[in-house]
Amino acid sequence: MFVRQILSLRACRNRTSSILRSRIVNDVLQRKSSTRPVSSLSPSSTWIERLPTKIRAYAYLTRIDKPIGTLLLFYPCTWSITMAAYALQTPFTTPLTYTVLFGTGALVMRGAGCTINDMWDHRLDRAVERTRERPLARGDLTQKQALIFLAGQMSVGLAVLLQLNWYRTSTLSCYSILLGASSLSVVTIYPFMKRITHWPQAVLGLAFNWGALLGWSAVAGAVDWHVCLPLYAGGICWTLVYDSIYAHQDKQDDVMAGIRSTAILFGAQSRLILGGLSASSMSLISLAGYLNEQSVPFFVGVGLAAAQLTRVIIRTDFDVRESCWKGFVGCGWSGFWVWAGALSDYALASLY
Repeated sequence: MFVRQILSLRACRNRTSSILRSRIVNDVLQRKSSTRPVSSLSPSSTWIERLPTKIRAYAYLTRIDKPIGTLLLFYPCTWSITMAAYALQTPFTTPLTYTVLFGTGALVMRGAGCTINDMWDHRLDRAVERTRERPLARGDLTQKQALIFLAGQMSVGLAVLLQLNWYRTSTLSCYSILLGASSLSVVTIYPFMKRITHWPQAVLGLAFNWGALLGWSAVAGAVDWHVCLPLYAGGICWTLVYDSIYAHQDKQDDVMAGIRSTAILFGAQSRLILGGLSASSMSLISLAGYLNEQSVPFFVGVGLAAAQLTRVIIRTDFDVRESCWKGFVGCGWSGFWVWAGALSDYALASLY
């Protein structure tokens, strides 16, 4: 009897222990699932799933369901186009025409950049939780299919580029076309930079802000370097801010995969450094406005952009992926406010 009681007590204790362990494991799993970020290609949360199956993977490859990347490429173009139109006092049809052209170009070339990036990085993407569902990493597309698709994207981009300065002399037309084509070398090497330097975000800045040069060239026929260089430099600093925030999403996975970034380089000093880069960005854009003899509306727009960047940097938790994504998207609004200021300035000047 005594032995049976002991065995019964042990069995009861084991069952209790097993239940407790099960509860602890479930609690941990629930916490992980509640904090786990949604995949960048989560089929349940995007309209791309409604597209025909054969083109779905190509749409995901271009990240067309995430327009923020296109906007970040587009805004420096709009700054330059609008500032050039202001300086030359062109009719409103000029900035309107080039804004539509550059908007189309930004959509196409951002998609092409994503294709190039994924072709370079499809093996590394498998090692990163957030990117392992991308079409090439998942095996939905082959390298050959991606290459053919990239050729199509580049052909459309070239068609848009050839529209620049079509009504000008051949010399001025070639100027803008060659200037635009020269950006492709930077776009192509960007994905490789994350393997050899902690500053791939700076290389991205060189590529993503090329429109600050090309936009002016399209409107005026040539670049006004004393205005466009500080505008371009300000855009590069802006890119360092938003792409460093973006890179914080994957910093732990990146270290394991051997990928480098400013997020890893800046580390615990990210908030301070990104604050300094934001101040540099807004100062350089203001300098470009001053040199272009912009008036009050332009600087009001820059002030609103600076306030937005300050808000993002203060509120972003660099250790939480969702917060970093929200901060990354929030940086896009600063680019919009610069454009809004330039556009208001141009509209006001056109009335007098």
